[in-house]
Amino acid sequence: MFEKVNSKVVKVNVGQAGGVVARSGAMLFYTGQVAFAPHQIPGAGQGMGGGGLMRMAGQMMAGEHERTMLAQGNGEVHYGFAGLEVHVVQVQPGAVLRAEASRLLAQSAGLQASVVSVASSGGGGGGGGGGLMGALRGAAAGVVTGQGMFTTQLSGQGSAVLLAHGGFLELQVGGPNPIVVDPQAFVAAYGNVQTELKSAMSWRDAVGRGAGEAMQLHCHGQGVVYVQASEEKL
Repeated sequence: MFEKVNSKVVKVNVGQAGGVVARSGAMLFYTGQVAFAPHQIPGAGQGMGGGGLMRMAGQMMAGEHERTMLAQGNGEVHYGFAGLEVHVVQVQPGAVLRAEASRLLAQSAGLQASVVSVASSGGGGGGGGGGLMGALRGAAAGVVTGQGMFTTQLSGQGSAVLLAHGGFLELQVGGPNPIVVDPQAFVAAYGNVQTELKSAMSWRDAVGRGAGEAMQLHCHGQGVVYVQASEEKL
């Protein structure tokens, strides 16, 4: 569906793709008859029922979600954003792509999309669970690591385009040992990949003599983890 024009731009035939959802401001130019309308991923921007803490979690979810636009019609659209590197992922039935909203450029509209807590992504690998506690644990993790507390989950059949600083590394997950990633370099995970955020701090870190990262993202299961060649946030 999506075709790379160069390392920073993709193009797509909107009619053949069955519609395209892209972050607002990503459309560079188009040809043909294409219409654009505001779009919202299910679960994004919606309040979480209950008391003050639940409402706060819902507001944080809304704040982290990137605004998106739905393109429909017959024509070809070129997408890019802020001169960032792009990478196309083909999503197959039975597999899941999870990425922070800021790392997503566009996806085919036929993919099922939802917003979930980082703490519960990948089936609870982080031990946070869903609901209020998952959201609050995700918030704490986001503050420490610089990541958001929510991630966009895509499933079904179609394709999506990721964004990164300095290019992409594709790391195969499935060996006896997990892939350990700096959370700020993490872009996305595809397949059946569980993630677990662990503290790497020791007494040396507490007294300013540590050499490692404070938090590490452990990825295990089966699939691919995408990492950018930078720790810079998007």
